[in-house]
Amino acid sequence: MSEFIGRLVDRKTIKGKRLSIKKEDIIEYVFTNLFKFSAVVSILWVFIISAYIFVEGLPAIYEIGVKNFFIGGEWMPSADLYGIFPMIIGSILVTILAIVIGVPIGVCTAVYIGEVGNKKYAKVVENIVELLSAIPSVVYGFFGLMVIVPFINDTLGGPGGGNSLLAGGIVLGIMILPTVTRISESSIKAVPKAYKEGSLALGASYMETVFKVILPAAKSGILTSVILGIGRAVGETMAIILVAGNTPLIPKSIVAPVRTLTANIAIEMGYAFGLHQEALFATGAVLFMFIMLLNCLITFTVYRSEA
Repeated sequence: MSEFIGRLVDRKTIKGKRLSIKKEDIIEYVFTNLFKFSAVVSILWVFIISAYIFVEGLPAIYEIGVKNFFIGGEWMPSADLYGIFPMIIGSILVTILAIVIGVPIGVCTAVYIGEVGNKKYAKVVENIVELLSAIPSVVYGFFGLMVIVPFINDTLGGPGGGNSLLAGGIVLGIMILPTVTRISESSIKAVPKAYKEGSLALGASYMETVFKVILPAAKSGILTSVILGIGRAVGETMAIILVAGNTPLIPKSIVAPVRTLTANIAIEMGYAFGLHQEALFATGAVLFMFIMLLNCLITFTVYRSEA
């Protein structure tokens, strides 16, 4: 191959004109087109998966009825009742609770690692946060089932025996910590040092500089970490199945059991068929649209913040 390229470089002639072709040019051409092909394949897979979900799910929505499917309060496949409203509410509440728990802790941890902490101790904290991201979700769920659920049952009680909205929110709040911390830390470190030096030179305290200069300057990255954390929380399945109680009812309190959209699909897809299976595909389509709308909303917010 190398000899062929060498002969091509030395002797290539088109219509009597000498054409110089370098080996580096050939390599660059090949890899440029390889990268383009990879990008097209990635986009194509998104469209294929999206089309499949909607093709399988939309007929169920039409048969069940848009109102009955989205606003219906009962999910009983044995009685042909497929209302996902309790699961929608459950997904939203668990996600909100996870964000309330995880985002403040994650951002504060990022500030400690990036600005406040001693470099030696900050590195230790950073390594521990990285370790959190490597733990499988089923381990988080098992920890929640063995530790958090009994604690909630002993202290607060509840109809689910500790399996509840609160347990799901706590577990998901812990799970999104690495995502929020890593991205927020990178954004904080990317803030020009001149911003901090200028603030301190004008007489601001260090904490005033952190909260009034550094964090506002890094807000686009912090918002990005929040959206990724929300995506992780909304899409989580195994941990939620283990700790949330999986009751398809609208929770009346924070200690009531709850079922999310992802848990609903994972629990019932193995034995579903016919309209039941199509309704689960429709649930997946709703979840997909929810994530897409959320991404668009946060992207627009980040764009406005940078404008």
